Amino acid sequence: MNARCEPNMLGAYGPWAAALAGEGPGSLSLRRGGWSDLETWRATARARVWECMAPPDTGGAPVVQVHQSYTYDGLQVDELSWQLPYGPRTEAILLKPLGTKGPLPGVLALHDHSGHKYFGKEKIVDTGATRHPAVTEPDVSYGGAAWANALAKRGYLVLVPDAFGFGSRRVRLDDVPAVIRAGTAGDGDALAAVEAYNEWSGQYESILAKSLLCAGTTWAGAWLAEDRRALDVLCALPEVDPARVGCGGLSGGGLRTCYLAGLDDRIACAVCVGMMTTWRDCLLNKSYTHTWMIYIPHLARELDYPEILGLRAPRPALVLNDIDDELFTLPEMQRADAMLAAIYAETGGSDRYRCSYYPGPHKFDLPMQAEAFDWFDRWLGGAVQPGTA
Repeated sequence: MNARCEPNMLGAYGPWAAALAGEGPGSLSLRRGGWSDLETWRATARARVWECMAPPDTGGAPVVQVHQSYTYDGLQVDELSWQLPYGPRTEAILLKPLGTKGPLPGVLALHDHSGHKYFGKEKIVDTGATRHPAVTEPDVSYGGAAWANALAKRGYLVLVPDAFGFGSRRVRLDDVPAVIRAGTAGDGDALAAVEAYNEWSGQYESILAKSLLCAGTTWAGAWLAEDRRALDVLCALPEVDPARVGCGGLSGGGLRTCYLAGLDDRIACAVCVGMMTTWRDCLLNKSYTHTWMIYIPHLARELDYPEILGLRAPRPALVLNDIDDELFTLPEMQRADAMLAAIYAETGGSDRYRCSYYPGPHKFDLPMQAEAFDWFDRWLGGAVQPGTA
């Protein structure tokens, strides 16, 4: 009889599955050595990640429509939308500090998952409208702050788009068969309806992810492709300096940061919050705490999860972890940190990588925001005072 293994997500199959993924650096890891030069490694590894993610075709730079422009709390607020080749229009909020002259640094602010898909951008931005009672993230995860607004006030143009599957890009109940709705009522913005939708969408997530795989793409690929179109919008703004553009976010926003910052060189500075671990942590310990967006088929033997962000080295990257984060184990957060530190050391960029650990559960609270904003200021030249160039 086989000896019992340590409890894990796969039971007796855990050690076998872990052996498939392997212990050492994958075949495309910079830590493995043997690469002729940095750019050859980066191009080869990025091509493979792109192949595994299989992003859908989102066309060229989108045509942007401005629906409303107004001022609120020292900021100009523009409500935007654009149409991709599929699905409903993507809605976004653009924040610009009043009294500033361009070109300014820009940041793509990426909202989280949080198990709530009815809203997206509203979790991290404040336009002055009454906050829907279902939008609890500012108080639960962000220390009561709309961090996109706080960053904009430091002298940044901040674009906050809805992600695929969230907010304006969510799947509407009325568009799926009754058997899939499982008795959930049609779309509506009453609190009970929004809460029912959020609960339903959590169960529906597996259906959508499997359907994307059947179509030859992945949720990770859809997020990457759509965030790159949002980046097109931000970089094309005449008030933005395209050489000083960053991105960041918590949780699902941190995941989107890893993908976008690791695979698109237009991102000059990245801040990943509450989304750093290893494939081994997901495999053996925490797959039940994660959604489909993190999983990229076939990549585990070639490149570990933190190494996707490492593909940007030596360009600046900040990782912020919560010591008591229920989504990850601390040893694997630390192992991911060691991987990234090794990659940045190998590329001569140790001063451009930092990982900090904060007490408490999964969050991006005010002290963490302060470090993130200082990091953006350091590498993007923010903190511009009103009326200055």
